[in-house]
Amino acid sequence: MNRKWLTGVWVLLIALVAFIITLPVNLQAQLVTGCIVILLIVFLKMFAPEGVPRMVALALGTAMVFRYVYWRTTSTLPPMEELANFIPALLLYGAEMYSVALMGLSLFVVSSPQPPRTAPVIASGREPTVDIFVPSYNEDAGLLATTLAAASAIDYPRDRFTVWLLDDGGTDQKCEQHDLPAAREAQMRRETLTELCRELGVNYLTRPRNEYAKAGNLNHGLAHSSGELIVVFDADHAPARSFLRETIGYFNEDPRLFLVQTPHFFINPDPVERSLDTWRRMPSENEMFYGVIQRGLDRWGGAFFCGSAAVLRREALRETDGFAHSSITEDCETALTLHARGWHSVYVDTPLIAGLQPETFASFIGQRSRWAQGMYQILRFHFPLFRSGLTMAQRICYMSSILFWFFPISRAIFLVSPFFYLFFSLEIFNGSGAEFVAYTAVYLLINLFIQSYLYGKYRWPWFSELYEYIQTVYLLPALLSVMINPKKPTFKVTSKGETIDENRISEIGLPFFVIFVIQIIAVFVTFWRIATEPYSADITIVVGMWNLLNLIISGCALGVVSERAAKRHSQRMAITRRCSLLIDGVEVPAVIENVSMGGVRIRTELPADAKARVGMHAVVRVTPPDACISDTLPILVRKVALSEGAVVLGAQFNAKCAAHYQLIADLIFANADEWKKFQAGRRNNPGVLRGTVMFVMIAGFQTLRGLAYVTQLEKLTRRFAPGLFARAPR
Repeated sequence: MNRKWLTGVWVLLIALVAFIITLPVNLQAQLVTGCIVILLIVFLKMFAPEGVPRMVALALGTAMVFRYVYWRTTSTLPPMEELANFIPALLLYGAEMYSVALMGLSLFVVSSPQPPRTAPVIASGREPTVDIFVPSYNEDAGLLATTLAAASAIDYPRDRFTVWLLDDGGTDQKCEQHDLPAAREAQMRRETLTELCRELGVNYLTRPRNEYAKAGNLNHGLAHSSGELIVVFDADHAPARSFLRETIGYFNEDPRLFLVQTPHFFINPDPVERSLDTWRRMPSENEMFYGVIQRGLDRWGGAFFCGSAAVLRREALRETDGFAHSSITEDCETALTLHARGWHSVYVDTPLIAGLQPETFASFIGQRSRWAQGMYQILRFHFPLFRSGLTMAQRICYMSSILFWFFPISRAIFLVSPFFYLFFSLEIFNGSGAEFVAYTAVYLLINLFIQSYLYGKYRWPWFSELYEYIQTVYLLPALLSVMINPKKPTFKVTSKGETIDENRISEIGLPFFVIFVIQIIAVFVTFWRIATEPYSADITIVVGMWNLLNLIISGCALGVVSERAAKRHSQRMAITRRCSLLIDGVEVPAVIENVSMGGVRIRTELPADAKARVGMHAVVRVTPPDACISDTLPILVRKVALSEGAVVLGAQFNAKCAAHYQLIADLIFANADEWKKFQAGRRNNPGVLRGTVMFVMIAGFQTLRGLAYVTQLEKLTRRFAPGLFARAPR
């Protein structure tokens, strides 16, 4: 009965959509219908956001989108005979249809995401053996020590798991290269990491040659290990102690399960969040993927491997001779190959690792360029739509994930299209101002409200457009390059743990200022054309508003490439943990209030005979985890303050040995609940209207900040008004 009832609902929804699309109405009725649909979407989102009402809201929005597509296709394209108009018009039309198609694929994927899962209990004595791989290339030994210490402290029978450092920075090839200083550096790295692994009880493994990048490194690890399950952590992804308890049980329930993937949680802002100062109050960009999209993919059996924070079954990897390596995104390619062989995957929406994001804008762009090029390689070499073995739902899921990375092409077209009309008077869009309002404006608003409906608390309005724009400038040539030569791209490790010592313009920031200047000129051209060509003022106003919207996003991007100084590798996370502090020869009780990758803040009450001074050494004594052999951690005092009668110390870790790194890992990564609380605290939905106002305010502020940086006014401003550029408006 329930299935018949649900089928009937879908039939009625399809009939409703078809009726709305083909309904012949005048412009006024079209506008009124669009406004009614928007109000219904808002109403259903507020009072009945799940189940059938959610489907009704999405169906109504989809119907209006298709109505726009029908009008756009039949009424707005210039004649083919006018090639100067038709070619750019066709490019714009293609970009719009790409966006509509991508929205349709996204609606399929996330219309009903997988609800939260409860981890199956692992029966005592049935724990499978696990090999934990930490692939490394050029990461700092201190960063690796923290990750390896956290992995070694995982809550799991110690005789059932082995931690491996897979070091591609100390291979025979690197140690024996002709560049003697580089060879010595590789040899020293191998010696340092070998000793570190010995102290931590971790297996160190390198290989003769650096072949097939990360995939080759992982496959070398497979050949030298024997665990039933394989866990992969990137070098900067330290796990919580509960990682295996939250993931391993699924493999006992499904013998055809090859993957359990968990989200990537980061304890530092990406370059956009740091420059815009939004990290603590707005969801990170990756949360839309891990919080909604992966859950949607999981619903259709299409959740894929994301390179780290995952558990894989060795038996499945044997079928494919290990991790795939025909593309530079070995993770997604491996998952696609195994899904096509009938293996299953599960996504667990619980943050169980904490990692580092790229600190600089240049590193951020390099990382995204690799993702975009790798996804195109998968499309080119495997083409999921026709891949045998996949279900139709899985094919759609993979196509949605891959086609997303073509956004630089459409975004570039949306960026330059206003210039065709304003600068060259090309008629690339046949329609009046009234038609634009009735069809295009309604379509854009409905698109915004649908996005808010689907991703509201995971993505604020307009920030996806900002992220796409700042990537487009460099991802477009990267994408075109791999299209010309699909085998050319090589795997490049993303730099982590960098620092920016002073405010600066990114070394790759110049194009954004050039585009901004061109858009400013286009604003003046808009006013000039309205004054000199009043007969076409309505179209000029529409195109001018389009350019103004692009200008607002471009202005915000100036703030993104105007990078703020960030000397700390990661942000502080609030914790409360009792300890004792040995300082100035006196041991006193204290409380650790927060912690980061680099240090802690400690509150204590010092007796009269003890003094705390900046630059002095001290020791923190904490209750260690079972895996630690020491309970003391040396620190260096960097800041001393008084607060409510207590002394508050800001201190830097001064780790001397592996045991110290074990304590640091325990302080930061032992409890994943703190990460959940942090995420929940910034997941809120401001709504389309309030979110738009907030974005415009942030964009205006960031435009001024970016212009101040580039004109050197920022230094003068800090001298005479030091608080002006400290924080964006909220």
